[in-house]
Amino acid sequence: MEIELRTKYKEEISKALMKDLGLKSTMQVPTLEKIVINTSISEAVKNPKVLNKAVDELTAITGQKAVITKAKKAISNFKLREGMPLGAMVTLRKDRMWSFMERLIHLSLPRVRDFRGLSPKGFDGRGNYNMGLKEQIIFPEIEYDKVETVRGMNITICTSAENDAQGRALLEAMGFPFRKK
Repeated sequence: MEIELRTKYKEEISKALMKDLGLKSTMQVPTLEKIVINTSISEAVKNPKVLNKAVDELTAITGQKAVITKAKKAISNFKLREGMPLGAMVTLRKDRMWSFMERLIHLSLPRVRDFRGLSPKGFDGRGNYNMGLKEQIIFPEIEYDKVETVRGMNITICTSAENDAQGRALLEAMGFPFRKK
């Protein structure tokens, strides 16, 4: 089963980007490398069992088992010790990455309330894009009735672009709805 977005990238987007960015080789054309979805739950300090629900939701959204992340440092004001479970994350590559990206663009982002487009300021200087979502219920895989609490998440899209302009050109060509300045 071929993913539509990847097929479109191979046949149309890569050729258009090569022309628009003035690249000489097809190997220079930016592409997606990985997508990292990360969520952190402050309630997990008091009740570590809350993480299981977050792991299940991330697993349902991505189709890949989520990993529990642990605190790197102890912070006494938050009653947090080093090594305590604190969140969950998933790193998607290859087929799962392309299918998630397609579902994110075409199904999930249009379901965000009062959506005016994604901020163009989420680039890190190397062509990678970070975005935050306030609620996990925008994904069709999550059953609205079974959600106990609404949780946000951070999605990082890592590209092979050399700079932000190339990264933005790649994401716009794929159909990312950036806000107009």
